[in-house]
Amino acid sequence: MPQIRILHTNDIHSHFDAYPKLATFLNEQSSRQPSVLVDIGDNMDRFHPITEATGGKANTSLLNMLRYDYVTFGNNEGITLDYQGLSQLYEEAEFPVLAANLFEENGDYPSWVKPYDVKNMGDVKVAFIGVTVFYQHFYSLLGWKIEDPYIMLEKYLPALKEEADVIVVLSHLGISDDEEMARRFPDVDVILGGHTHHVLPEGRRIGNTLICGAGKYGQYIGQVDLDYDQEVKSLTHSTAKLHKLERYRPDQQLTERIKEMEQVAENHLNKKVGRIEESLPVEWFAPSIFPDLLAKKLREWCQADIGMVNAGVLLDGLDKGDVTFGMLHRICPHPINPCRVTLTGEELREVVQQALHPDMENLRVKGLGFRGEVMGRMAFSEVRFDTESIKDGSVQVTDIYIGDKRLAAKEYVTVGTIDMFTFGRMYPSIIRAKEKKFFLPELLRDVLAHSFSNN
Repeated sequence: MPQIRILHTNDIHSHFDAYPKLATFLNEQSSRQPSVLVDIGDNMDRFHPITEATGGKANTSLLNMLRYDYVTFGNNEGITLDYQGLSQLYEEAEFPVLAANLFEENGDYPSWVKPYDVKNMGDVKVAFIGVTVFYQHFYSLLGWKIEDPYIMLEKYLPALKEEADVIVVLSHLGISDDEEMARRFPDVDVILGGHTHHVLPEGRRIGNTLICGAGKYGQYIGQVDLDYDQEVKSLTHSTAKLHKLERYRPDQQLTERIKEMEQVAENHLNKKVGRIEESLPVEWFAPSIFPDLLAKKLREWCQADIGMVNAGVLLDGLDKGDVTFGMLHRICPHPINPCRVTLTGEELREVVQQALHPDMENLRVKGLGFRGEVMGRMAFSEVRFDTESIKDGSVQVTDIYIGDKRLAAKEYVTVGTIDMFTFGRMYPSIIRAKEKKFFLPELLRDVLAHSFSNN
């Protein structure tokens, strides 16, 4: 009875310190049974200088070095790179990229994508099919067409059931969708998941489907072992486990290679963007020049009535003098895009009231594209407020003025801000807003770069 081993990683997010430990683990693996190594997406993250400088190609190079067999991609590959950047990301890949639900605008698969692949593992045929998160609007803005992953699974699974003995889905959809997939498609034997950074030490079973997830940042590598009985033509046993990579000594050769990449990235990012004649300090919890400037530039970029951004997106200030790409990346590493939102006066009042609350200023944010520490004070451009103090230390916003004109409750106003506020639960009025325009592929640091280049 042959045993098949699948090793899987997900959501490494350019934590390059994970790769040398991963190399040591892989070198110690037994090769007695047929095995395959796969990554489930968000392998890259533009917060890291190496990824930023190489457009993620350094990440692809490391996946080659570690001899990955298959990868799918997540939102950090798919929607933080422009069309050309994603098209070129896997040019040098020595592995198939599996994504059944991404297409060119004409409906064809990109040249670098396969929906699935069937691999002979010993005497067993194993089908691997990839699906990535269904961010339809964002992909459309970047020139791609993305389909509902469930529709694509419905299309391909019947044929895969005929062609293969075992079906494995590489899913960058998140744990809730993985569970729904298992309920909806009982022919899927294994779901290797990512996106929501879930940790499933022994997997999770729904019906006959084994759902797996290996956390984030290369904390773990997952291992799935499968026993397939040729006589009864079915899996007889499947297990999942996780290995903590911190227990493994870093591979010296790969460590040195990453140091070389860092030097190349530093040289690349050292290019001058522009020059500033006055220093731009930033304070997270008090008024400061730099966040106010960014709020102004967001208003202009988005062609909005007012600008609004939290000081915490700026991790540091800038001294007067030359400004480089590397400086902007260091102080603003987030994959966050400008966004214009249309609100009523009453909705804006609600947003401002929430933004000015001490709890919001001190909120520590994880995810949503944010790569900083804390929200910080909200900076505004071209708007002012009348407020009254409340006993709990917060304020009540009584009136809002744009220029000298008081904003009526039902009057509409456009806000140039950041897409982070359209996700999560921080600002319900922004999330509910029907009119939103996202500016892709520009990131906040691109707005700053454009501003300084024109000085």
